[in-house]
Amino acid sequence: MHNEEKDKFELHLEEMLVKLQACQQEKTLKSCSACEFYFSCELRNEYVQAVYNSMSKGDTGGFEF
Repeated sequence: MHNEEKDKFELHLEEMLVKLQACQQEKTLKSCSACEFYFSCELRNEYVQAVYNSMSKGDTGGFEF
């Protein structure tokens, strides 16, 4: 999929994924679940929200699959 075909939610998700992977790499972790800040991490929470928004396209309620 080319950038012009992606919506703002998909682009934001990709941006958040890059940031999350950079954080994991910086901390030499393969997963966020191994991090001591797993439950309180603002970056991880933003990533999870970006996933939900990408799936729902910003609408509240159910997801379209």
